[in-house]
Amino acid sequence: MDVQAVPAPIDAFSAAAPPVAFCGRHSRSYGIASAPEDGEAAGEPSATLILVMGEPGADEYRTMFAEWADRWRRAAESGDVSVVEIGRGEVGEAGDRARLSEAIANEADEEIRPLWIVLIGHGTFDGREAKFNLRGPDVPAGELADSLEEIRRPVAVINCASSSGAFLERLSAPGRVIVTATRNGNETNFSRFGDYLSQSISGGDADFDKDGQVSLLEAFLSASRLTREFYESEDRIPTEHALIDDDGDGAGTRAEAFEGIRPVRDSVTGALDGYRAHQWQLVPGEVERNFPVELRARRDELELEVFKLRDRKSEMSEAEYFGKLEPLLIELAELYERAEEESGEERSPAGRG
Repeated sequence: MDVQAVPAPIDAFSAAAPPVAFCGRHSRSYGIASAPEDGEAAGEPSATLILVMGEPGADEYRTMFAEWADRWRRAAESGDVSVVEIGRGEVGEAGDRARLSEAIANEADEEIRPLWIVLIGHGTFDGREAKFNLRGPDVPAGELADSLEEIRRPVAVINCASSSGAFLERLSAPGRVIVTATRNGNETNFSRFGDYLSQSISGGDADFDKDGQVSLLEAFLSASRLTREFYESEDRIPTEHALIDDDGDGAGTRAEAFEGIRPVRDSVTGALDGYRAHQWQLVPGEVERNFPVELRARRDELELEVFKLRDRKSEMSEAEYFGKLEPLLIELAELYERAEEESGEERSPAGRG
């Protein structure tokens, strides 16, 4: 170890509305039929999770990290997600660093289904390069970034280690979601954020918008709050401050910048993180499970356009704002109509709001 019908009421897009109000992922707003019992169509996994447990060092950490990893694995299995585990069982001659590189390379052919990479363990930072501790040689942030260059599918990297904040700038890119347990490489103490994140990723208490699923954003916010409460209860100065980045600017945003699940304070660069991360769920709700995977990318981009438009509402006249909003809502409605048709089920007459 070196370590036509508009799918939601127009006023749901007001500046005061929470971001989830925009497109009816709540329960059955669009009448999407229940997901088939066998999960995704033809039994295909909804996503892939590469779950990495690093070198624990002491037995105390080995037990702790294994518990965190087990929570992630159970959540993934519940969400019909394929799991690739690294860091448990025999090391092998190649070591875990080579296994991680190989596991990521094996995911390069897929372009649609999301790829989750979760790192549970310890990290180090020497002032220049951050590393995640593995059995055998550790993996540097730059090497992990290089291994992701050929990946075209949506990617989320969640680094729960100490000093993980130094990974953020290296990994950040358009279309990616990056979560780190610390805000920089100099927060070197053991991080508890990973414990709370593993509890929150599928926990009902983290479903802040009550849509029947926990997004990566919600899990981040929940874990950040629980981490802060731990230090307060122990009357200790916090030694970790988690960040989330999903706009590719490499700056990251802390949980304190959100009101509910809506970002209200700018990150360092003035951009707002969180919107894309709210589109990620390891355990999708009923509506999301049955939404055709080939339509999700366009739907997600439309949702992001609505978010950005709403954030600029004060800069426009009312006519200009609604003129830009209407075509987005119409296309969203058409996507949901297509989703209904492809589900092979009739639309439910139940309420639309």
